[in-house]
Amino acid sequence: MKAVCLLSGGMDSATLAYIAKDMGYDIIALHFTYGQRTEVKERACARTIAGLLDATEFVDIDLEHFKKIGASSLTDESIPVEGYTGEEKGVPNTYVPFRNANLLAIATSLAEARRAEAIFIGVQTADYPGYPDCRPEFIEAFQNVIDIGTAADPPITLMTPLIRMTKTDILRAGFRLGVPYEKTWSCYQNNDRACGICSSCHYRREAFGELGVEDPIEYE
Repeated sequence: MKAVCLLSGGMDSATLAYIAKDMGYDIIALHFTYGQRTEVKERACARTIAGLLDATEFVDIDLEHFKKIGASSLTDESIPVEGYTGEEKGVPNTYVPFRNANLLAIATSLAEARRAEAIFIGVQTADYPGYPDCRPEFIEAFQNVIDIGTAADPPITLMTPLIRMTKTDILRAGFRLGVPYEKTWSCYQNNDRACGICSSCHYRREAFGELGVEDPIEYE
């Protein structure tokens, strides 16, 4: 079995890839650079994880149009990345407009071309309810798009094993599978020491704390 696995280099996507491998899939690692602040660190981590999983390919796609579109603190340096406050409501400014639809469209093309049976994407709603393109309804709708809009043989199934899991659940699953979290990166802001204040850093540190394990990466 073959699966296209979206691999950002973060904690969730690394766990996702290890889950896919554990399910018996040969991994085609798909990484995207889209002008995000931490693109250098993310790419390096994604390549490392792909290598550890003996991925059959590492496909690196540049989506520079997201930088031109802007409207997200991840791609527009004039917009400060929001720090976690515990009172977040609505759509966070780290949301990149319709990003996952763009990523899944390319993943579908790759899966169809490589005759892969599945696409794994690490969307999650438990800790990040404000992202509209991470919701189960979006995934269901995109599965319908794949079914209607491809000539894929075998059919392509969208796999979202993390969608109902908390960050702590994800970390617990990753420990069981031996995910090397020291080789992953979650920070939205920095490429060297994690900022420790963005929402991604917060949920990562909280998960490690809840499991009583020290996070192996360095923070400011």
